Amino acid sequence: MTSTSAAAAPVPRLQLLGITKAYPVVVANRDVSLSVMPGEIHAILGENGAGKSTLMKIIYGAVRADAGSMQMDGRHVVVRNPQEARALGISMVFQHFSLFDTLTAAENVWLGLDKRLSLAQVSQRITATTREYGLELDPTRPVHTLSVGERQRLEIVRALLTPPRLLILDEPTSVLTPQAVEHLFVTLRQLAASGCSVVYISHKLHEIRELCTACTVLRNGEVTGVCDPRQETNASLSRLMIGEEPPPLERQPVTPGATVLQVRGLSLERDDQFGVDLQQVSLNVRAGEVVGIAGVSGNGQKELLYALSGEDTRAGEGAIEVSGQDVGRLNPAQRRALGLHFVPEERLGRGAVPALSLAHNLLLTRREAVGAGGWLRWGELREQAGDVISRFHVKAGGPRAVAQSLSGGNLQKFIMGREIAANPALLIVSQPTWGVDVGAAAQIRGELLSLAAQGCAVLVVSEELEELFDICDRLYVMARGQISPSMPRAGATVTLVGQWMSGLWDGATPQMGADHAQA
Repeated sequence: MTSTSAAAAPVPRLQLLGITKAYPVVVANRDVSLSVMPGEIHAILGENGAGKSTLMKIIYGAVRADAGSMQMDGRHVVVRNPQEARALGISMVFQHFSLFDTLTAAENVWLGLDKRLSLAQVSQRITATTREYGLELDPTRPVHTLSVGERQRLEIVRALLTPPRLLILDEPTSVLTPQAVEHLFVTLRQLAASGCSVVYISHKLHEIRELCTACTVLRNGEVTGVCDPRQETNASLSRLMIGEEPPPLERQPVTPGATVLQVRGLSLERDDQFGVDLQQVSLNVRAGEVVGIAGVSGNGQKELLYALSGEDTRAGEGAIEVSGQDVGRLNPAQRRALGLHFVPEERLGRGAVPALSLAHNLLLTRREAVGAGGWLRWGELREQAGDVISRFHVKAGGPRAVAQSLSGGNLQKFIMGREIAANPALLIVSQPTWGVDVGAAAQIRGELLSLAAQGCAVLVVSEELEELFDICDRLYVMARGQISPSMPRAGATVTLVGQWMSGLWDGATPQMGADHAQA
């Protein structure tokens, strides 16, 4: 009797079969099948509203599928909630953070871990993990004091402490610096080498090509292709995702006009123990130019934006001027009357009221539909919301759709469109393309350039250096509550900006400091 032996075919770590999920106005997933092998870093690619986040929430037990089945290591499983997912070794970092604002970082992590560990032990593990992976984070800080970038680090650290057998990351680098992204990639490769499978959602095509070994493409809730992203180009991945390549940015030569925003020697003590003191911040933005502020999250950007938007009205006399008028003590509504519009980094809660419709959310910053005596002209309001939805290609169930029903990228498009369509004299934007697909990012950047060409002064705070290099005329860098001299875009490099992120701008050349001196 003879026998032959052959290596058994590897069993997928995760296998989805015929997953379908429908909502009243849209089918989020339609007959989706997916296999992720042990030790594989598998990208899920698709435009905003393609069904990526819904699919991940089904895997994690946060959403129940209408049809289909799921297997882990060849065994059929039913995941009814995130607690059961974690018991199976599934961890997820959400695009919209799932953190309790009133608890500390350590307490948030502790909620999802074995309760036999003390809070002190959890804090020690957080500190050890952040040191190991280069993700700076203070475990004693309340979450409400953390910037968006710091909250994202906390979500990643929480997932790493599980430890996971399947790690799902939904836009994990959207507000991380290039240095932090490199640290994260090293971490993910280490996890994959140890046998952990990673499902990676990102709109940054160069990241997917650099990191991932397989890719499943979704369009309108259906699988439209599977590929090895290492064999693709950005252009070919764009075609797979949205059916075409994003249009190139068109920059029109613009001669800057009068100074619209002038900040002189702005110093503010932090208003909470975990904040950052602003120290002698000076900058200017002129009509027709786009100015960027780069820097690692948590270095004073939040405090500066609060002071500029009117949420913090403690600025000294003459420290902040808009079109020559002192606005340091004016509230946000008074500053909007002067043409200052603002897009915060937090979409839900500050950029939009989650439970209100898109039409109602227009009222946060646009008052044209408010008639005499405060009566609302609903027809006009819905028409304005419909115009924004149409112009910025927002996937939503119309003006009556509530904000929290939109995907993160589509909500970002609506908020950006709401402010751009208001034709501001000064637009201040934080993280303008956070979580949006390549086509939408190209449109938003193009709209910002068009706005500047029409004479608007645009200030962009972003941790996306590539974005700042693409659209800005000048750059500043924030570090430890201070701001650098400005540098022209032509003189900016990743290496130089990276050095300045550490506060190393002493001895900047006169050419790079010229605009700063004008401020």
